[in-house]
Amino acid sequence: MSDDGYDHTAVERRWQDRWDEADAYRTPDDAEDPTYVLGMYPYPSGQLHMGHVRNYTITDAYARFRRMCGDDVLHPMGWDAFGLPAENAAKERDSNPRDWTFDCIDTMRGQMESMGFGYDWDREVTTCVPEYYRWNQWLFSRFHDAGLVERDESEVNWCPSCETVLADEQVEGEAELCWRCDTPVEQRELDQWFLKITEYADELLDDIDRLEGWPDSVRQMQRNWIGRQEGTRLPFRVDAPDGERTVEAFTTRADTAFGATFFALAPDHEISRAVAERDEGVRRFVEEEADPDGDEPNGVATDLTATNPVTGEDLPVFVADFVLSDVGTGALMGVPGHDERDHAFAEKLGIDIVPVVAPSAEDVPDVSESAYTEDGVVVDSGDYSGLTSEDAREAITADTEGAEATTQYRLRDWGISRQRYWGTPIPVVHCDDCGPVLVPEEDLPVELPEFINTTGNPLDAAEEWKATTCPDCGGDATRETDTMDTFVDSSWYFLRYVSPDLADAPFDTGRANDWMPVDHYVGGDEHAVMHLLYARFFTKVLADEEGLEHREPFENLLAQGMVRLDGSKMSKSKGNVVSPQEIVESYGADTARLFIMQAAQPERAFDWTDEGVRSTRAFLDRLYEDVTGEIPGGAGERDAAAAYVADETDAVVDIARREYDDLTFNTAVREAQELARTVRGYVEFADAPHRATVERALRAVVKLLAPVAPHIAEELWDELDGEGMVVDAAWPEPEGDTSDADARRRLVENTREDVRDIVEVAGIEDPTRIDVVVTPAWKHRALEIAIESDAPNVISEIMGVDEIREQGDAAASYGQDLQAEREALTRALAPEHEHEALERAAWLLEREFDAEVRVLTADEADDDTVRKAEPGRPAIDIAE
Repeated sequence: MSDDGYDHTAVERRWQDRWDEADAYRTPDDAEDPTYVLGMYPYPSGQLHMGHVRNYTITDAYARFRRMCGDDVLHPMGWDAFGLPAENAAKERDSNPRDWTFDCIDTMRGQMESMGFGYDWDREVTTCVPEYYRWNQWLFSRFHDAGLVERDESEVNWCPSCETVLADEQVEGEAELCWRCDTPVEQRELDQWFLKITEYADELLDDIDRLEGWPDSVRQMQRNWIGRQEGTRLPFRVDAPDGERTVEAFTTRADTAFGATFFALAPDHEISRAVAERDEGVRRFVEEEADPDGDEPNGVATDLTATNPVTGEDLPVFVADFVLSDVGTGALMGVPGHDERDHAFAEKLGIDIVPVVAPSAEDVPDVSESAYTEDGVVVDSGDYSGLTSEDAREAITADTEGAEATTQYRLRDWGISRQRYWGTPIPVVHCDDCGPVLVPEEDLPVELPEFINTTGNPLDAAEEWKATTCPDCGGDATRETDTMDTFVDSSWYFLRYVSPDLADAPFDTGRANDWMPVDHYVGGDEHAVMHLLYARFFTKVLADEEGLEHREPFENLLAQGMVRLDGSKMSKSKGNVVSPQEIVESYGADTARLFIMQAAQPERAFDWTDEGVRSTRAFLDRLYEDVTGEIPGGAGERDAAAAYVADETDAVVDIARREYDDLTFNTAVREAQELARTVRGYVEFADAPHRATVERALRAVVKLLAPVAPHIAEELWDELDGEGMVVDAAWPEPEGDTSDADARRRLVENTREDVRDIVEVAGIEDPTRIDVVVTPAWKHRALEIAIESDAPNVISEIMGVDEIREQGDAAASYGQDLQAEREALTRALAPEHEHEALERAAWLLEREFDAEVRVLTADEADDDTVRKAEPGRPAIDIAE
């Protein structure tokens, strides 16, 4: 014990050693009651931050809880160890990415262990070792055999000075300069490898509705990213510089074709480029001014026209930066009367705005200020006038030559090629005679060569490594020097955890079918449309190709909120970072864990405060003193106050189990803390506390806090002579019936609040007696009738009962109150149970006000006082 409380350093080190010795977190391969709990694995940057601590405390607390409930729990940890930062760090330090990465992993693993996270480290996965990335290569081959891999040209950022491809985040500023040498970046077309995720677009979209355990916001982000749209391709004839050409434009609103007043092309459309060669204004816009990410649509007129295939009219052609070449066809018909973006563009460039859809034929909208975007009735549209929008879309599509109903997606195939060293080598060799050839399975893994610190791609410089022979013809060949996007690693890593040492397959299918899907997955929603979508894609492919029984990887997803300091997200660049290690050293891991979990619901952001940390530590110090100090009193029967503590113990145990199951840890923790305060208050109040009741309550508090504050929980469990370690203990169970616990607690708290209000309003400084008068039985009967009745007016039903009607005006008045508050009525305890609950809680009032407290039945009090009593709200009479 330290001067300020318990010695957290000694306690935490002791129990971490004990857990290791006992192999407390080993997960069985064959689980009888499996629960899979997983936090998104981190990139090994070298230091844990508070976002990591929050994420992994959430999963650790839930895993410990489920283990105490008797489940076999898989709660693993690994490292998203490939990636550009390690390569950049190695170049800056003239080192190599592997050494830097493993130094970071060692540091972060040590920090995780100091936080007490209960991982089965025997299942640790590290994606940068050949034992893991060989299976990336194996899966690439399986995807290839399934027709889900293709090679195609794609535009990339190229630095001519560094002679390498740059990621978007390495292109800096409006001038688009290389982050390392400030050279202007060029766009180049390079051959790239793609995984054909679009083959699964419909299933990925349709199955989002089944992800009921995911946040709605994440599901909507995935819907938007996939972006399925039903519409029509309309063929426009454009008088391009090299002659008339047909350019298709996709639209979901073919019913608005008569309202088209312009035609627009993407800046990088081949016709736009051709016009730019002869038109300086178009060239300047295409090369210098176009900003697809800008707040407002912008564009430039050309001297071209496009013929509307529906109306036969010629439309002016513009090059516009809100038209994207990788969305739709890179061309669109502009209908400013019925599209807000087109409307803004038309206003800016002085293009006509014409309404052709209206709520009704007699109510044509004014579209001068804003577009009318709803479906309705088609007007001023020739033979189609008078049709509904839906009918007009079908008719125009059917009647227009060359038009075709089609489905379009925003989703594009996944380009996995990276011109980087620190990633999985793509298992392909290039042969002049055979073309690209897969590396045979028996030759996997294709391992990375030694790192070469060069300006370009280090794999291009590895001449000895690149030179190989063709698996098909035996001739000279060259290895593929692209490595895989690191999202490939994270698209299946959760499957590797079920059998991390398996040598002949990426995962044991039988075990995966037992453990999957992950029951609870926790991480940031910034991964909503990349990692989470790719993981869903991989899982579906593996279900089709490898016998995986589950087509979705994660049953429940929790996107944890950020940890803020002074209202801002913690960030090194802002200088507002709190070091987890410093908190562990100063206050203990349990303090950090408990503060994080009690501060807010896991999905909400919260502010880290020094005051909150100190308050949390003070609570742990008091709990330590309560358990390790001498508990006065003895055996014998429970009195009313002890019975109240027993009731509260049952209620808290029951509530905490529900809250832990729902991952609302803050509520569960607050309940446990309040129970600890109740026990302390009871011990201070009672002349002879009931020892068994106090010890049971303290054991319950320790168990309820064990998932969140495991070290001190082990210490106190040992102090209370608990059997074994608390990590292996069973979750506590109520001894009594808790079905009325919520009503009982409401009754007690309302009564205490009413007494406080009366004392304050009446200015009573020193009450000597407090009478609490329970409601007469007839009011309970009236309330029951009002709750159960379907009649529009319940007064007649209430007054139809003899025992109620006999109360005369009092009954009529109460019936009117019930009618007026009918929507808000809730059930209350029966009269005898109200009396018992209040008698058991009377000590709380006695302790707070230092006054005699009497709990009276309606027969024991005067009529004026009884008249004020209602079910769940006893009458209060206070004497000075």
